[in-house]
Amino acid sequence: MRSGPTHDITITLDKTGARQFTKVSYPIRHGVYSEIKTPAYTYQFNLKHEIQFIQGHGNGWPSPSEWLKRTTGNDWIYYLAGDYSGVRDAFGEYYLPYPSYPTNSFITRNPFKDRAVVSALDVWNEFREDILRLIPEFESMEKKQFLLNIAKNNPDTLARNARHFHEIVHSRISVLPPDTRHVDYNVIPVIIADGCLYKCGFCRLKSRDGFAPRTKENITEQIKRLKTFYGPDLKNYNALFLGLHDALYADPGLILFAAETAFHQLKLKNSYMDGAYLFFFGSVDAIINSKVSFFDALQALPYSTYINIGLESADQNTLDYLKKPITSEVVTRAFTKMLAINKTYSKVEITANFVYGDHLPETHLPAFFGLTRKTINRPIGKGTIYFSPLMGGSHVNHPDIVRKLYKIKSLNYLQNYLYLIQKL
Repeated sequence: MRSGPTHDITITLDKTGARQFTKVSYPIRHGVYSEIKTPAYTYQFNLKHEIQFIQGHGNGWPSPSEWLKRTTGNDWIYYLAGDYSGVRDAFGEYYLPYPSYPTNSFITRNPFKDRAVVSALDVWNEFREDILRLIPEFESMEKKQFLLNIAKNNPDTLARNARHFHEIVHSRISVLPPDTRHVDYNVIPVIIADGCLYKCGFCRLKSRDGFAPRTKENITEQIKRLKTFYGPDLKNYNALFLGLHDALYADPGLILFAAETAFHQLKLKNSYMDGAYLFFFGSVDAIINSKVSFFDALQALPYSTYINIGLESADQNTLDYLKKPITSEVVTRAFTKMLAINKTYSKVEITANFVYGDHLPETHLPAFFGLTRKTINRPIGKGTIYFSPLMGGSHVNHPDIVRKLYKIKSLNYLQNYLYLIQKL
């Protein structure tokens, strides 16, 4: 770590943060990054010298425990501290990531309407434009080059880089698996299949196209180009997302090929972050048809694997209301298999999504409780259920949604959290 002040500005290069994604109730940074600290703000940069975090000090900043984060897709996310116990109980994390785009409308506070947050983004752009003036004040050639690189990474450049990122994977990722919260949504995406198997009527996030797997050649090319795109910042990544919406329905050989090729070509073993993680979605049909041999192979991979299944409801009336073309019987079969896999494999965890909303059939929640009580008679640590708040097919702005989740949590033995939608 190398640092040096000039007047009221301090630059620190190659600063090292935590090696593990831990759930703590105070601000923490992971990986290796560089930092510029001024009296009003702390700016932190990835190893490509792109702005990644902004945290205010005073000047109306909402809380010293809150910050802004910029994603690879060039979106800003605000991390709300809120009430630690309440946020933790509702979302599984001590912080609540609030994106600058509308997806989680049940969250009542919008930090992007806060004058201090908007001002922080404006001040950053003004500061970046003024950085060239600072360069002669530093003797270190390394710091001079660092500042020059930051100045080059202007908003147009960052937007162009994000477009290039989406062009590499031939997709804008509309939703990440909820389990990616375990790595703060810091995943490298490799798309192995496009489209969706069911094209459910209620869904506003997934593709309307039919399911179509990609070729090994396409997957290999994505990984090769992603390696170049992330460049020196690869060392800060240890997690892979296999997209898009139902990777589990792809041929098992294709899934394993993508996971193994990415692990070796992206050198995830050499990440500064400990361990390696694999995330993807699956459908009800996909998990029912998956073979034991496939899960044996996943267990043997150098990853901790999380597969998120869209069950939505154990009630046929609700499934019909949602226009999801499956039966409650197959949902029960998928849920039972999920429990069995979680019990059998130490490195594989299946989680599930259910919907929740005031306008759903009144038989929806009783069917959920019937399903869980019939199969689970004690608390278990694997198999989180994520609830997606809906009303009339859309995400809702409902002040009681968290309170109602607590009631659901008290009536079953699984871990229950609200699904925070985040894209990439």
